[in-house]
Amino acid sequence: MSRAKCIMVQGTMSGAGKSLLCTALCRIFAQDGYRVAPFKSQNMALNSFVTRDGLEMGRAQVVQAQAAGMEPDVRMNPILLKPSSDVGSQVIVNGEVRGQMPAAAYFKLKKSLIPDILAAYDSLAEEVDIIVIEGAGSPAEINLKADDIVNMGLAKLVDAPVLLAGDIDRGGVFAQLYGTVELLEPAERARIKGLVINKFRGDAAILKPGLTMLEEKTHLPVLGVVPYLRVDIEDEDSLSSRLESNTAVKPLDAAILRLPHISNFTDFMPLEQHPLLSVRYVQSPRQLGAPDVVILPGTKNTIDDLLWLRQCGLEGAVQKLAAAGTPVLGVCGGYQMLGETLADPEGTESGRSQTVRGLGLLPTRTVFTDAKHRTQDTATVTAPQLAGAVLTGYQIHTGRTAVQGVPFCRLADGSTEGCVKDNVAGTYLHGLFDTGELTEKLVQLLCSRKGISPASAPLLSMQEYRQQQFDLLADGVRRALDMNALYAAMGLERRSTV
Repeated sequence: MSRAKCIMVQGTMSGAGKSLLCTALCRIFAQDGYRVAPFKSQNMALNSFVTRDGLEMGRAQVVQAQAAGMEPDVRMNPILLKPSSDVGSQVIVNGEVRGQMPAAAYFKLKKSLIPDILAAYDSLAEEVDIIVIEGAGSPAEINLKADDIVNMGLAKLVDAPVLLAGDIDRGGVFAQLYGTVELLEPAERARIKGLVINKFRGDAAILKPGLTMLEEKTHLPVLGVVPYLRVDIEDEDSLSSRLESNTAVKPLDAAILRLPHISNFTDFMPLEQHPLLSVRYVQSPRQLGAPDVVILPGTKNTIDDLLWLRQCGLEGAVQKLAAAGTPVLGVCGGYQMLGETLADPEGTESGRSQTVRGLGLLPTRTVFTDAKHRTQDTATVTAPQLAGAVLTGYQIHTGRTAVQGVPFCRLADGSTEGCVKDNVAGTYLHGLFDTGELTEKLVQLLCSRKGISPASAPLLSMQEYRQQQFDLLADGVRRALDMNALYAAMGLERRSTV
């Protein structure tokens, strides 16, 4: 098979919409009959995923793979950085933890990772027709350009044509795009095949004078004005606007603790689709109030976030709600917090040897080690009042938890997982609501407690819902972009339209 063609989307800043545009292009090219794979050489995010073969990668490329109809593959994201502090990250290469590194140490290391990046890319390029590459941040971060392996540095390595996207919703999009182009080297500018105005609200005709001037000044065509699309696609990180939701507007109120190092909050997207459930994120006892269910999500820094709960008063508020019978659910790091103790004897989780008490709501004890548990799992919930729900998900955690109580679920291999005690439950399974079955069981439980009738309309599974949203996204972006010019930039003929 011939080597894949490629297109790269870079942005003027973080949050310019690169991930969503790449997701749309993956879907569009797949709709047009091409075999497509996403690629991002280096991703920095706390939201991660475990592949079928037990390797860890960023969720943005997982979502893009799903849009393309592909099985997520760690080659699509060979380097993942999971921030653990303001100046350091856990470095994951080809799905395996390489170590914990301060930023300065990683900057010295990263050029040595180019062979890993190219091996992953080249391998994908032999298997697909098109690779959609996502950049990171901005290519004009001139303090970082010398060692760049994710923007123009990568574009040069794989000879990628580039689309440059700017976010008009934040304002100043013409300055964003013009300034970025001007800060690039001539050879880098030559890679840009077109500019994209992203997240526009209103009448695009109003932009015409600005677009004309932008094209004159940059000598680059504007290939589209993409409207602000109201689609529900999983967000990558803590910039997500969904974390700003803190008001209950439906009969049932689900409060999720917005931990300082919250991760994998996409676990709870399926709850947002239920007509009776409001999902909100809270950071204080006042915001928490008296919800119908409290959820403790995953976190990259379990002990630090547990201490934060203690200091801000949320620990006591959750304990009082639990004592009054309010259902409480912990997932991954949130599950660990609900136990009796969390021990970090070698400082692998928190940076120093310590043992701290948990919330004491579950009869569990967790000990952190260097080893990371990574599996995909199918399970059936055995916890009373939620029993029978079938789950598909994945585990990705350090720490081993000893359970002296009733398990939450039974895995396909017959082993038990998680813990439940009265109205408090915990599990390591991410993606636990994706099938829709646990959502329905939870809603029935909350409705019975509140004396209201559950909604009669059946829920879509998360998989079906995602596919609908991918199609809506692709339709909006296809209408907005000059697809003929985009195919020409890749050296391909357009096969069809849908």
